[in-house]
Amino acid sequence: MSDKPTIEQLLANISIESLNQMQEDSLAANAKSSDVILLSPTGSGKTLGFLLPVFEKLSVSSNAIQALVLVPSRELALQIESVFKSLKTGFKVTCCYGGHPMDVEENNLAQSPAILIGTPGRIVDHINRKNINLDDVKTLVLDEFDKSLEMGFQEDMGIIIGKLTNVKKRILTSATQAIKIPEFTGMQSPVTLNYITGQASGLSVKTVLSDSKDKFDTLLRLLCQIGNESVIVFCNQRDEVENVCTYLTDNGIINNNFHGGLDQRYRESTLTKFRNGSTNVLVTTDLASRGLDIPDVKHVVHYQMPHKIDAFTHRNGRTARMGSTGTAYMLLHKDVLLPDYITSKPDILKLSDEKIRPLLPQWETLFISAGKKDKINKIDIVGFLSKKGLLEKDELGLIEVKDEFAYAAVKRSKVESVIKLEKKEKIKGRKVKIEIARITPKFESDKGATIIKPNRY
Repeated sequence: MSDKPTIEQLLANISIESLNQMQEDSLAANAKSSDVILLSPTGSGKTLGFLLPVFEKLSVSSNAIQALVLVPSRELALQIESVFKSLKTGFKVTCCYGGHPMDVEENNLAQSPAILIGTPGRIVDHINRKNINLDDVKTLVLDEFDKSLEMGFQEDMGIIIGKLTNVKKRILTSATQAIKIPEFTGMQSPVTLNYITGQASGLSVKTVLSDSKDKFDTLLRLLCQIGNESVIVFCNQRDEVENVCTYLTDNGIINNNFHGGLDQRYRESTLTKFRNGSTNVLVTTDLASRGLDIPDVKHVVHYQMPHKIDAFTHRNGRTARMGSTGTAYMLLHKDVLLPDYITSKPDILKLSDEKIRPLLPQWETLFISAGKKDKINKIDIVGFLSKKGLLEKDELGLIEVKDEFAYAAVKRSKVESVIKLEKKEKIKGRKVKIEIARITPKFESDKGATIIKPNRY
């Protein structure tokens, strides 16, 4: 690469005509100051707000790691990698996280990326194995820093930052205002950009009262009343997530679970199905409250109320994003008081006694046993499903290509015929397995799985 593309060219690659105010201000602040703290809610475009300043500091003449982005979760790491790749900068980016095959990461690191994205524990592993050299890192990003502190990554982050001897720029992001910056970050007189304004203007909050303490039936009636729109149901513990999922499944509601005890492939599949509309109900812990790319969520349900207002705010931030509207529901037993942090009494939503189950989602997700390592891309899959599967344009939805496999959303009415038609067909001369994406949950504590610690969610 001889010349860097312009910011305008990068935005054109992702079909964005102009930056929002926060992103503009971030570019300007980072151009003037070495250290910047960016406080902005989930869904505000924060990722682009720090990636563009990082890009501007990259040199085309360097073959070393120039920027390091530390994140608290695997999903967030993958999301940032995806955004950076979509910009088509010409610079290599590599993502490292627990639960990902170490040999794959070592191969990716054999040629140093310009940007390295990773979870603290995994980056420390690579440092100890001498897989990476951080001597030329000039830019450090601590994304969702408050979450990293909350999850106990201080020691690992301290070890990593201690290896960065030539950092010239530090960017710290958070969706929480009340955050104390530890000394180990190395920040000196940072400029703070604060775009956290409290409750989203398009958010409506309602109370739903339950006669039963377990609230299962109340949740079922609420979901029936909501119908076929996207819903995230938040619980405080993993066990409660599993209990809620089992009840909903037994009562005819298609749903998926998501929490830190599930293995990476299952979690990726779950998020994919929710994003592409194969399932409209996601039951989760606070792991899904921020940082993840989950667009167009219409409803948030607090099946269990969080203990702190920050968590309540982050959960609600999954809806009513970027100027849209949304509703948050607080499910409470009729004899339970609202938490102290709820200062105004929301309206009570009266539920219908009728339980009319929502229609099945119009999309189903296909699993394809080939991915990036096999030189398979989205265009290949579109061509394959269109020509060999006889799908029209409107019968093919979101496609996500991973390292070793891919997911494709197909109209539910066409799934079985597509599988039959493509049983003996090949993609790029390669025979692949195509089936409905049904993955049995595998927990991190299971034999053979990578255990990630700390893992509270």
